[in-house]
Amino acid sequence: MFRLALALMIATPAFAAAHSGVAGTRSMPELSDLALFACAAFGIWFVRNRLRARFRRNAED
Repeated sequence: MFRLALALMIATPAFAAAHSGVAGTRSMPELSDLALFACAAFGIWFVRNRLRARFRRNAED
C-alpha cells in the first residue's frame, strides 16, 4: 500500500496540465472571486444579525 501511495505521489505532477508560465491579463474578477465575496458578506451579515438578536434578548431580561 505504501509503495502504491508513493508511486501515485511521484506520478501526480505528470498528470498536471502544462502551463506556459506567462500570466494572462484580467479584465474583470473571476466568478469564484464574486462567489467568495458574496459568501463573506452573507457571513458577516448573518453573524451581526444573530449578535443583535442575542443582545436584544438579553436587554429585555
